[in-house]
Amino acid sequence: MLEEKRSVDKAAGEMLKIIDKNGYDNIWSRLEAQKPQCGYGELGVCCRNCSMGPCRINPYGEEPKYGVCGADADAIVGRNLIRMIAAGASAHSDHGRKPSILLKEIAEGKISDYQIKEPEKLIEIAKRFNVYDKNDSYEEIAKKVAHIALECYGRQDEDPMATVDAYMPKKRIEKLKSIEKAVEENYGYKVGLLPRNIDRESIDILHRTHMGCDHDPLTLIIQGLRCALSDGWGGSLFATEFQDVLFGLPKKREIYANLGVLDEGSVNVIVNGHEPILSEKVVEAAVKEDLIQYAKSKGANGINVVGMCCTGNELLERQGIPVAGNELHQELAITTGAVEAIVVDVQCIYPSLGKLADCFHTKVISTSEQAHFPNCMHVQFYEDRASEIAERIIRIAIDNYPSRAKEKVHIPNIKEKATVGFSVENLLEVLGGTPAPLIDAIKDGKILGIASIVGCNNPKVTQDYFHINLTKKLLEKNILVIGTGCWGIALAKSGMMDMSYLDSLDVPLKEVCKALNIPPVLHFGSCVDCSRLLVLSGIIADYLDVDTGMLPIVGSAPEWSTEKAVSIGSYFVATGIPVHLWPIPPVFGSANVVNILTEGAKELIDGYFFVEPDVDKTASIMEEIILERRKTLGLKTPNYAGV
Repeated sequence: MLEEKRSVDKAAGEMLKIIDKNGYDNIWSRLEAQKPQCGYGELGVCCRNCSMGPCRINPYGEEPKYGVCGADADAIVGRNLIRMIAAGASAHSDHGRKPSILLKEIAEGKISDYQIKEPEKLIEIAKRFNVYDKNDSYEEIAKKVAHIALECYGRQDEDPMATVDAYMPKKRIEKLKSIEKAVEENYGYKVGLLPRNIDRESIDILHRTHMGCDHDPLTLIIQGLRCALSDGWGGSLFATEFQDVLFGLPKKREIYANLGVLDEGSVNVIVNGHEPILSEKVVEAAVKEDLIQYAKSKGANGINVVGMCCTGNELLERQGIPVAGNELHQELAITTGAVEAIVVDVQCIYPSLGKLADCFHTKVISTSEQAHFPNCMHVQFYEDRASEIAERIIRIAIDNYPSRAKEKVHIPNIKEKATVGFSVENLLEVLGGTPAPLIDAIKDGKILGIASIVGCNNPKVTQDYFHINLTKKLLEKNILVIGTGCWGIALAKSGMMDMSYLDSLDVPLKEVCKALNIPPVLHFGSCVDCSRLLVLSGIIADYLDVDTGMLPIVGSAPEWSTEKAVSIGSYFVATGIPVHLWPIPPVFGSANVVNILTEGAKELIDGYFFVEPDVDKTASIMEEIILERRKTLGLKTPNYAGV
């Protein structure tokens, strides 16, 4: 398989040649070995929720039309889809639980290795929840805020959880309440869209998708959207907000991205995964003078910590740490032969890493009780011993440096400069403390609208191709692009986040970005930081006193792969924002489910999904959506725009 068909990244191309030459097992070779993949699974019409199965439905009207229990394609596809949402929402929300608990334990004096770095952000959160008292210490404020957060995970009444009133835009709350009422009046169904608590909505899905429960695709999908909202406006939001409080707000800065950030003369440590609670401490440990001297005693020049995947996003936006790559780079990084340790926590980490690392000297070190991997070393992480454990991990990496086989070392001399570190707070700061200049630029047509693009990577799609080329097409249409996750790293590696990229544009957006001193593509952080995009949409909607379902904002997940992406896309849709997907989601075995997610969702909640494999067509559809919404808001169509 030619490397250019697997990735558009030149550094990846170099490493794939080495992989092919040596016959190393990798994600692309494993995908080939799986072909042809199960057609029933791709359409979402297989079910193994009980021991009477597994069952599969013929989607073309022939036998078998029903599972053993009698479930049809609509029920099976709907159940499978919302189970994906529950898993994705659980992953993000469990991530958010950890900084919530950490904030509580810091406030109670139980943990001293961490501090509150952004007290002003903590105060703003307290004000949103109406618990701010100027006479309280930061610790007392933190206790109150953490209590509300943890209550949102487990409260047992039927009212919407606290983040709904505190964060969700007013018109969207009204819209979702009206839908709940309309469905009950028209269908006689009791349904809910406003989330009650974070854990409950996932458990509700697992209950209602158990054999013998819910088989109606409409009520199944409504509960899926409710669960997704508990993630976007709940668990993910707490992850973002509290990590900002504990580790600092993102700051605009320049970093370098791609495998060229590895240093042949240093002890290279990659932190990979999603949770910054450990990786922040690894970065701290790596600059300790005694550990630097220890590395030199082993023959290295120093210690080089770089990021990978969303842990990389967390570190680059707050600490300016370079990033070696996105999801599909993790095996490639090991193949450089120059990585002493890959330190992992949870999510998107390939269990293949340990086996591949055995071909080199790299140690793969797992740290979470929730994520163990074959052929890997495990160093259990504890928050109350964070500094000690981080130093131990760095020492393991240093001790491994002499084991490096120099003849296997190949670091591509490829890296790009990127301006990163954006958040709602610092975007508003450059706008003068109000969204008005951004809104005025949209009204005047200097910006047509906003596109939000989120990760992942998927080996079924040429790595980074859709991310990069869709972004280019949207910029040509004068659309500001904001995004997170593996998309952010793809754009950083491409050079499109460098301020110099503005010079290649010939649209009014160029002058807006130059005036604000920002790139035309804004890196908003890791995948949980999609909550920043929701908060920004809410601020704009409340400022205009309109529903988010009217805003000229559209989303895309063009290389999605994980269940988290399904949750993200669903909470965007439930917030009123249309979302493009590629590859095809496993729902096309049910015409009714497809109709609910597309036409039905558009009619009910304004947000909806559409699937498109072609970059040009996708960009044009996204432009059409923005123009349609501009018209709804009474905004003129700029003379450069067309569909």
